[in-house]
Amino acid sequence: MTEADVQALRALGLDDVAIHDLIQVSSYFNYINRIADAVHVDLEPEMPPYPDSSADR
Repeated sequence: MTEADVQALRALGLDDVAIHDLIQVSSYFNYINRIADAVHVDLEPEMPPYPDSSADR
């Protein structure tokens, strides 16, 4: 994230607390999704299946 990114968010009306919250929530979901992918959590029925990892070999 650059200063230009922060300025763009401020231009949309976000203050430092809102920007901080945005960063924290985005980071949390990134982390949880990576963990779920790593351990192959059962997907919701409407989600596409995991790619076939045997095709990479």
